[in-house]
Amino acid sequence: VQLVESGGGLVQPGGSLRLSCAASGFTFSRYAMSWYRQAPGKERELVAAINSVGDSTNYADSVKGRFTISRDNAKNTVYLQMNSLKPEDTAVYYCNAARINLKYWGQGTQVTVSS
Repeated sequence: VQLVESGGGLVQPGGSLRLSCAASGFTFSRYAMSWYRQAPGKERELVAAINSVGDSTNYADSVKGRFTISRDNAKNTVYLQMNSLKPEDTAVYYCNAARINLKYWGQGTQVTVSS
């Protein structure tokens, strides 16, 4: 099982980034997918989630209206479009796959929002 995140980097406040998470080694279309983030000194928190077929999403209040989660089951990939980024969005972003009692994590990608 592999979840490989990409797309992180340094961006100025107000800017945008698109994170991708490429999955392999399991039946991607059967898993709900989520993005979590962890800032220094803070606990990991859920940012956005999408169900297995992609027709239901939910978001943390802090990112509603700015972030969009989506998935392409043909490409085994989940995305996080992040707009209007703020310094408080700075964190390591992790991809998560979940089904019943199974959970898989990626290695994370750093997002830094700074001028």
